[in-house]
Amino acid sequence: MMSAANTPQNDHHELDKRRERLVVVRWIFIRVVHLAIFGFSLFGAFLLRFDFSTVPDPDAGRPDWWAAHFFPVVWFVVPMKFLVFQYFGLYRGWWRYVGMRDLLAALKGTWVSTAFFLGFVYVARYVGGNLLDMPLLTGWPRSIFLLDLMLTIGMVCGVRILVRFYYEAWRPIAKEGLKRLLIIGAGSAGETVLRQIRRTPVEQYEVVGFVDDDVHKGHLLLHGVPVLGTIDRLGTICKRYTVEELLIAIPGAGREQMRDIIERCQATKLRFRTIPAMSDLIDGKITISQIRDVDINDLLGRAPVTLDTKAVGEFLTGRVVLVTGAGGSIGSEICRQVLRFAPSRLVALEQAENPLFHMEREVNKLFSHVPWVSYICDICDAERVQDIFKREKPQVIFHAAAHKHVPLMERNPGEAIKNNIFGTRTISLAAIESGSEAFVTISTDKAVNPTSVMGASKRVAEMVIQDLETRSKTKFVTVRFGNVLGSNGSVVPIFRKQIRDGGPVTITDERMTRYFMTIPEASQLVLQAAAMGKGGEIFVLDMGEPVKIVDLARELIRLSGLRPETDIEIVFTGTRPGEKLFEELSTKGEDMVPTSHEKIFAWRHRQNDPEQIKHILEAFREVLAKDSNGAVVEALRKAVPEFVPPGESR
Repeated sequence: MMSAANTPQNDHHELDKRRERLVVVRWIFIRVVHLAIFGFSLFGAFLLRFDFSTVPDPDAGRPDWWAAHFFPVVWFVVPMKFLVFQYFGLYRGWWRYVGMRDLLAALKGTWVSTAFFLGFVYVARYVGGNLLDMPLLTGWPRSIFLLDLMLTIGMVCGVRILVRFYYEAWRPIAKEGLKRLLIIGAGSAGETVLRQIRRTPVEQYEVVGFVDDDVHKGHLLLHGVPVLGTIDRLGTICKRYTVEELLIAIPGAGREQMRDIIERCQATKLRFRTIPAMSDLIDGKITISQIRDVDINDLLGRAPVTLDTKAVGEFLTGRVVLVTGAGGSIGSEICRQVLRFAPSRLVALEQAENPLFHMEREVNKLFSHVPWVSYICDICDAERVQDIFKREKPQVIFHAAAHKHVPLMERNPGEAIKNNIFGTRTISLAAIESGSEAFVTISTDKAVNPTSVMGASKRVAEMVIQDLETRSKTKFVTVRFGNVLGSNGSVVPIFRKQIRDGGPVTITDERMTRYFMTIPEASQLVLQAAAMGKGGEIFVLDMGEPVKIVDLARELIRLSGLRPETDIEIVFTGTRPGEKLFEELSTKGEDMVPTSHEKIFAWRHRQNDPEQIKHILEAFREVLAKDSNGAVVEALRKAVPEFVPPGESR
């Protein structure tokens, strides 16, 4: 049995107390060091001015400066500098990571304190000498101001630089030794990576140089590290400098450029990794923990999303935001993106326990400053949903909960109706009753001319949303997009597992193509569309160019260091019920209207008769009671005339 003295709670309490003591010690130490610097800089200024002599010698021009000048001002100068530095926040910096901004702040504090010093002496000399009986300040050596300024700057900045130099120069080396690293990209990202590498507590890499296609950077030095040549000479440079690992630091590289770089890296037979794409670097920082292996997201790289952060901020900041399906790929990323804009509270709804548990841990770690509450909730449970909405009063809702797997929904069409249609309606009605301002539902490209139960059910959900928009004050918006790379159950994780298992990689049809978008990109565009929506729109995201699934598989195999068809077999299994060879998500044509954002279009849709929607829902209730798959599919056909079930032709 664990004793009371050794419980985890006591351990955490003891750790917290130790941290508090360290904070107090650091607080005292930094201020004592600065007080000593201020005193020594003034003392040193006098020593320099009077040739390092403390003995009075009027004939040599050395007065008794101890009594005449130093002691009358030291009691003012040291506390005054202390308070000025406190005002500029110069005791809060972490010297281990001192940078130019910290040094500039130190310069500012020193100049201001010197100005106060100068003012004090001359007030004391011309006013105090007569009024305050302070004649000792007459004959004040003016060079003291400049000397004190220089010494203060040198000592204040020097002690910070020494601390940083200590941590960067005398770090323990990793047990496996230093790896000789070559950085591809000598831009700002490469320079940042180099600085981060040099700041790690344990030294792991010896950066031998950079390569960059900008010929003007040839033979330049970045923090003492040379640019060794261009990327087309990568193989030769790696051999000449005995490179052991490569790091791609070009987060803005396009698809073709990244493909070329990866092919050159693969030719070296060395391990190569990369930093996150621009869309992932939300905080604008790059850390060593973010360095990762190159994956398919990099090869399918798209231009970074540019958000109108002001509009999104006005839409989200200070509001109560609720996300359904918060444990899923899109729902969880929407949560992360929303948290960046400081909502007054984020409410997460999720039916599955484990994903919500992990999401909650992540949020508590990274966004602990934002109030957060999570609920296990089935969106079809109207009573539970209404209770949560009455309690939380959400102002903005992002509805990402849905059944999305096409083959599963073909075998269980009734569940698609319950969740995707009636679940959406339940959440929508709760939003209206609680007075929510905006409701954003996530739809799919499979709702366009659907050939699957899943796609048809999502199209009906869109129709339900549009109907409610005409009869409520809540602003309803729908956002459509295609496949998301790396989402739960999507093709990329499946291919990766098949490759790890030694193959084969299975593809339904060699002609199969899909639109792809990264999870952060899709989520950011959802926020943007939500902010610009006036109500009733169906927004369609620009998914770029379609990608052949077989090409995607081949690239993944190559990224795993294997050869397609040789090391890993590719097998075509035939299309499954409800699958299309080509998804329809064109942003060009008469049905699409551009918006203020280049990657978001609005679909010109026909308005649905409210009575028609009512009859559609009643028909679905009747077929669900019969529990007949055939009856459900037939009801979907009547509700969505463009729906063509598997095995039929248009």
